[in-house]
Amino acid sequence: MDMRTRLRIGEWSADPTTNELGRANETVRVEPKAMEVLMALAARAGQAVTREELLATVWPGVVVGDEALTQSIIKLRRALGDNPRSPRYIETISKRGYRLIALVGGEPAPLSVARPVWRWALVAALVAAIASTGGYFLQGLERSPPRAVEAPDALTVTVLPFETVGAGSEQDYLARGIGSDLMTDLSRLSGLRLISASGSRAPKGARYVVSGSVQREAQNLRINVRLTDARNGEQFWTQRFERPFGDLFVIQNEISRSLAEQLPGKITEVERRRLAKRYTFSPQAYDYFLRGRALFLVRRSRDNEEARALFGKALELDPKFARAYAALAMTYAMEYRYQTSPEASAPLKRAMELAETARQIDSAIPEVHWALGFVQTQSRHHDEALRHLQQAIDLNPSYADAYALMGGIHTYVGQAAKTIALLRTALRLNPDGGHLYYLILGRAYLFENDVEQALINLRQAHARNPENLETRLFLAAALAARGERGEAEWEAEQIRTQEPGFSPRAWMDTYPLASARHQQKLLDFLATAGL
Repeated sequence: MDMRTRLRIGEWSADPTTNELGRANETVRVEPKAMEVLMALAARAGQAVTREELLATVWPGVVVGDEALTQSIIKLRRALGDNPRSPRYIETISKRGYRLIALVGGEPAPLSVARPVWRWALVAALVAAIASTGGYFLQGLERSPPRAVEAPDALTVTVLPFETVGAGSEQDYLARGIGSDLMTDLSRLSGLRLISASGSRAPKGARYVVSGSVQREAQNLRINVRLTDARNGEQFWTQRFERPFGDLFVIQNEISRSLAEQLPGKITEVERRRLAKRYTFSPQAYDYFLRGRALFLVRRSRDNEEARALFGKALELDPKFARAYAALAMTYAMEYRYQTSPEASAPLKRAMELAETARQIDSAIPEVHWALGFVQTQSRHHDEALRHLQQAIDLNPSYADAYALMGGIHTYVGQAAKTIALLRTALRLNPDGGHLYYLILGRAYLFENDVEQALINLRQAHARNPENLETRLFLAAALAARGERGEAEWEAEQIRTQEPGFSPRAWMDTYPLASARHQQKLLDFLATAGL
């Protein structure tokens, strides 16, 4: 089956050259990657296609988490009007993948000139590059292997994302938060090097793998934790922790302490006290905090407002919750970026007040210094931001987000080459760093005039968060830089749809890009794209 051929899928006509679905008088445009997923399923209609096969087909040669595929399936179901509980188009095969169950047939190709099918040319180029280098293409992120910064004899540990059992996706934020905080706890132990996992797979170089599951039923909480030796796959420790939800922090302390005792080496009394230290006395405040953080990471204006409300609820329950103050500060910094306040500088002032409050409550929390760095970055106080981020790294040498934000700052001040090196470290520590890591890399490569690498990373950022405006802007700029004017104008059209009346110069007023040379370069590219 020619993947560029218009297909009849159930009652819909699917055109992969324009990324459109049509029926009767209705036309729906879908994201390019979502259409590629649909075409991959259509090529094996009626058969189960594993998640791994779909990832390899649609995202060849690049690192992508399972979330990118999940979001593409969600978008396809929404466009097709499909119900996952009683599907007529895409059926979920438990623990395997997906199957297209609608009837599929070909249609004559349209006579009009189609939009350029650069995606397939890109796939061919990637395959050729992989073949010519014996398979060593470094997944489109970098051209040379990263150098380790930790001592070679450090014990390497990874914590896989904890699974949610029984409660459904509405409790996923709790499982993610527990796993994330466990990573933070273990990072405080001397002699350990923490490497974040990419999806459900343990990263290379991790000697010990921590995995587990979280189940919450009403006010009861059950957490299962496993420790595995990655060299031989031996699971040499497992334990179930079951308590009322109000004892969550007691459980977390027990998990951290138990894991520390199972891992080789000894922990000092100071480290024991650090492990026992919790961020808030209120489990409900912690729950609000985790829910707010999950929304904030989406980076949309409406989600930013909802996250702020949740952080506010957390602080009502615990007015000394430093991490909640830090997170609340970031929502005000992003409000400045979104330009939703009639007083332009007021949100930044409020953000700094809240971040400083967090530091006064507890200056030993790495996330507090990261928040200060984030706020200072939005204020274009880049030197001060770098100082705070270095403090965060001093407290947690495995803090991938701190390395990533440092990298972003270097691009803002016109030193994009330094960004790439710092992002190598960040991605080694957290291979599944989300859309922001790829956005930061794509920006840097664009300003370094490596347009091909810029596009690879910006497309990855877009696949992970298709609604992020900044990613779309840089993607349009990179396409314009490459001479793909039609594709660049299409992205510009999507930006105008997402933000009617959008003005690049007004947007630049609150963007922390301080390099005048880079500012003009970006504006020129966006002008070519039609913005």
